[in-house]
Amino acid sequence: MFWKTVGLTAATLTMFSFLPQIIKAARSRSVKDVSLVTLFQLSLGVCLWIAYGVHLDDKIIIMANIVTLITLAVLIYFYFSFKRPESK
Repeated sequence: MFWKTVGLTAATLTMFSFLPQIIKAARSRSVKDVSLVTLFQLSLGVCLWIAYGVHLDDKIIIMANIVTLITLAVLIYFYFSFKRPESK
């Protein structure tokens, strides 16, 4: 039971780790400090975690990473939707 609680806590923290960035980007309509390379790298890692969770038939790993992937997708959408300031 202890390790299931640890897993659920870790999953919850991971799933919502990008929520503050999403809120900040939505409010400011700016993603000037967001790294697209980082977002794609994390997305690939999360996809691999989903595949690993499917292999293990571990619903916690699968669901946590699906939610995380959705939050990353929202941030990537914002990245391409919000006008980025011109470089000087």
